[in-house]
Amino acid sequence: MNRKEALELLKRHVQTKNLIKHSLAVEAVMGAMAEHFNEDVEIWSLAGLLHDLDYDYTKNHPELHGLKSVELLADFSLPQDVIDAILAHCDKKNREKLIEKVIYAVDPATGFIVAAALIKPEKSLSSIDVRFLLRRFNEKLFAKGASREQMRTCESFGLPLEDFLSISLQAMQKISADLGL
Repeated sequence: MNRKEALELLKRHVQTKNLIKHSLAVEAVMGAMAEHFNEDVEIWSLAGLLHDLDYDYTKNHPELHGLKSVELLADFSLPQDVIDAILAHCDKKNREKLIEKVIYAVDPATGFIVAAALIKPEKSLSSIDVRFLLRRFNEKLFAKGASREQMRTCESFGLPLEDFLSISLQAMQKISADLGL
Protein backbone atom coordinates (compact mmCIF):
# COMPACT_ATOMS: atom_id res chain seq x y z
CA MET A 1 0.00 0.00 0.00
CA ASN A 2 1.38 3.39 -0.92
CA ARG A 3 0.64 6.69 0.78
CA LYS A 4 -2.03 7.72 -1.74
CA GLU A 5 -3.94 4.47 -1.20
CA ALA A 6 -3.57 4.79 2.57
CA LEU A 7 -4.89 8.36 2.54
CA GLU A 8 -7.87 7.36 0.38
CA LEU A 9 -8.60 4.50 2.78
CA LEU A 10 -8.34 6.83 5.76
CA LYS A 11 -10.74 9.32 4.19
CA ARG A 12 -13.16 6.49 3.40
CA HIS A 13 -13.28 5.29 7.00
CA VAL A 14 -12.73 8.49 9.00
CA GLN A 15 -15.39 11.16 8.72
CA THR A 16 -14.05 13.75 11.16
CA LYS A 17 -11.78 16.37 9.57
CA ASN A 18 -9.90 16.92 12.83
CA LEU A 19 -9.17 13.21 13.12
CA ILE A 20 -7.84 13.18 9.57
CA LYS A 21 -5.63 16.16 10.50
CA HIS A 22 -4.49 14.27 13.60
CA SER A 23 -3.57 11.29 11.43
CA LEU A 24 -1.64 13.57 9.07
CA ALA A 25 0.21 15.05 12.05
CA VAL A 26 1.11 11.62 13.43
CA GLU A 27 2.22 10.58 9.94
CA ALA A 28 4.52 13.62 9.67
CA VAL A 29 6.02 13.15 13.11
CA MET A 30 6.52 9.42 12.62
CA GLY A 31 8.32 10.16 9.35
CA ALA A 32 10.58 12.66 11.12
CA MET A 33 11.24 10.19 13.92
CA ALA A 34 12.12 7.50 11.35
CA GLU A 35 14.63 9.91 9.81
CA HIS A 36 16.06 10.69 13.24
CA PHE A 37 16.52 7.01 14.06
CA ASN A 38 17.59 6.05 10.52
CA GLU A 39 14.53 3.81 10.07
CA ASP A 40 12.21 3.25 7.11
CA VAL A 41 10.36 6.55 6.66
CA GLU A 42 7.67 5.05 4.42
CA ILE A 43 6.75 2.30 6.89
CA TRP A 44 6.80 4.60 9.92
CA SER A 45 4.74 7.24 8.08
CA LEU A 46 2.14 4.66 7.01
CA ALA A 47 1.80 3.51 10.61
CA GLY A 48 1.19 7.10 11.68
CA LEU A 49 -1.32 7.77 8.92
CA LEU A 50 -3.33 4.60 9.58
CA HIS A 51 -3.06 4.35 13.37
CA ASP A 52 -6.62 5.61 14.03
CA LEU A 53 -8.25 4.14 10.91
CA ASP A 54 -10.97 2.49 13.00
CA TYR A 55 -11.69 5.38 15.35
CA ASP A 56 -15.18 6.14 14.02
CA TYR A 57 -16.11 2.48 14.51
CA THR A 58 -14.55 2.08 17.95
CA LYS A 59 -14.91 5.45 19.70
CA ASN A 60 -17.65 3.99 21.90
CA HIS A 61 -15.83 0.64 22.18
CA PRO A 62 -12.20 1.42 23.04
CA GLU A 63 -11.54 -2.25 23.70
CA LEU A 64 -11.83 -2.77 19.91
CA HIS A 65 -9.61 0.16 18.92
CA GLY A 66 -6.71 -1.08 16.85
CA LEU A 67 -8.24 -4.51 16.39
CA LYS A 68 -10.82 -3.15 13.96
CA SER A 69 -8.03 -1.34 12.06
CA VAL A 70 -6.19 -4.62 11.61
CA GLU A 71 -9.43 -6.12 10.30
CA LEU A 72 -9.90 -3.22 7.86
CA LEU A 73 -6.32 -3.64 6.65
CA ALA A 74 -6.40 -7.42 6.29
CA ASP A 75 -6.80 -7.35 2.50
CA PHE A 76 -3.78 -5.11 2.02
CA SER A 77 -0.20 -6.27 2.07
CA LEU A 78 1.30 -4.09 4.75
CA PRO A 79 4.56 -4.66 6.56
CA GLN A 80 4.08 -6.31 9.95
CA ASP A 81 5.70 -3.28 11.59
CA VAL A 82 2.74 -1.13 10.50
CA ILE A 83 0.22 -3.55 11.99
CA ASP A 84 2.26 -3.95 15.18
CA ALA A 85 2.59 -0.17 15.60
CA ILE A 86 -1.17 0.29 15.19
CA LEU A 87 -1.83 -2.33 17.86
CA ALA A 88 0.88 -1.02 20.18
CA HIS A 89 -0.30 2.60 20.10
CA CYS A 90 -3.53 1.58 21.82
CA ASP A 91 -2.15 -1.06 24.18
CA LYS A 92 -3.30 -4.09 22.18
CA LYS A 93 0.30 -5.28 21.91
CA ASN A 94 3.37 -4.92 24.11
CA ARG A 95 5.64 -2.18 22.87
CA GLU A 96 8.85 -3.97 22.00
CA LYS A 97 10.08 -2.53 18.69
CA LEU A 98 11.22 1.05 18.33
CA ILE A 99 8.35 1.94 15.96
CA GLU A 100 5.87 0.71 18.57
CA LYS A 101 7.42 2.78 21.35
CA VAL A 102 7.67 5.89 19.21
CA ILE A 103 4.06 5.89 17.95
CA TYR A 104 2.84 5.47 21.53
CA ALA A 105 4.61 8.69 22.53
CA VAL A 106 3.85 10.57 19.31
CA ASP A 107 0.07 10.03 19.37
CA PRO A 108 -0.69 12.35 22.33
CA ALA A 109 2.17 14.73 21.48
CA THR A 110 0.49 15.85 18.25
CA GLY A 111 -2.69 16.80 20.10
CA PHE A 112 -0.67 18.59 22.74
CA ILE A 113 1.18 20.62 20.10
CA VAL A 114 -2.07 21.51 18.31
CA ALA A 115 -3.57 22.68 21.61
CA ALA A 116 -0.51 24.85 22.23
CA ALA A 117 -0.85 26.48 18.81
CA LEU A 118 -4.56 27.11 19.30
CA ILE A 119 -4.10 29.14 22.49
CA LYS A 120 -1.88 31.64 20.70
CA PRO A 121 -3.66 34.59 19.03
CA GLU A 122 -2.20 33.58 15.65
CA LYS A 123 -3.46 29.99 16.05
CA SER A 124 -0.44 28.80 14.14
CA LEU A 125 2.34 26.30 14.66
CA SER A 126 4.89 28.92 13.66
CA SER A 127 3.93 30.98 16.72
CA ILE A 128 5.13 28.36 19.21
CA ASP A 129 8.52 26.95 20.10
CA VAL A 130 9.86 24.16 22.28
CA ARG A 131 10.29 26.40 25.32
CA PHE A 132 6.60 27.31 25.10
CA LEU A 133 5.69 23.61 24.85
CA LEU A 134 7.86 22.71 27.84
CA ARG A 135 6.19 25.41 29.97
CA ARG A 136 2.75 24.13 29.00
CA PHE A 137 3.81 20.53 29.57
CA ASN A 138 3.85 21.08 33.33
CA GLU A 139 0.40 22.70 33.41
CA LYS A 140 -1.90 19.86 34.40
CA LEU A 141 -5.08 21.53 33.16
CA PHE A 142 -3.65 22.44 29.77
CA ALA A 143 -4.51 19.85 27.07
CA LYS A 144 -5.32 17.41 29.85
CA GLY A 145 -6.37 14.75 27.33
CA ALA A 146 -2.76 14.54 26.09
CA SER A 147 -1.10 12.08 28.45
CA ARG A 148 2.15 13.53 29.77
CA GLU A 149 3.12 10.07 31.01
CA GLN A 150 2.68 8.65 27.52
CA MET A 151 4.71 11.46 25.95
CA ARG A 152 7.47 11.01 28.55
CA THR A 153 8.01 7.47 27.30
CA CYS A 154 10.19 9.15 24.68
CA GLU A 155 12.96 8.88 27.24
CA SER A 156 12.68 5.07 27.08
CA PHE A 157 13.81 5.17 23.45
CA GLY A 158 16.61 7.62 24.05
CA LEU A 159 15.05 11.00 23.30
CA PRO A 160 14.93 13.62 26.03
CA LEU A 161 11.52 15.32 26.16
CA GLU A 162 12.91 18.58 24.76
CA ASP A 163 14.36 16.82 21.69
CA PHE A 164 11.21 14.75 21.23
CA LEU A 165 9.02 17.86 21.24
CA SER A 166 11.43 19.69 18.94
CA ILE A 167 11.37 16.96 16.29
CA SER A 168 7.59 16.68 16.61
CA LEU A 169 6.97 20.41 16.33
CA GLN A 170 9.28 20.81 13.33
CA ALA A 171 7.58 17.92 11.52
CA MET A 172 4.15 19.42 12.12
CA GLN A 173 5.30 22.89 11.08
CA LYS A 174 6.32 21.45 7.71
CA ILE A 175 2.70 20.43 7.04
CA SER A 176 1.05 23.37 8.80
CA ALA A 177 -1.07 24.18 5.74
CA ASP A 178 -2.52 20.65 5.73
CA LEU A 179 -3.27 20.99 9.43
CA GLY A 180 -4.82 24.44 9.07
CA LEU A 181 -2.34 25.80 11.57
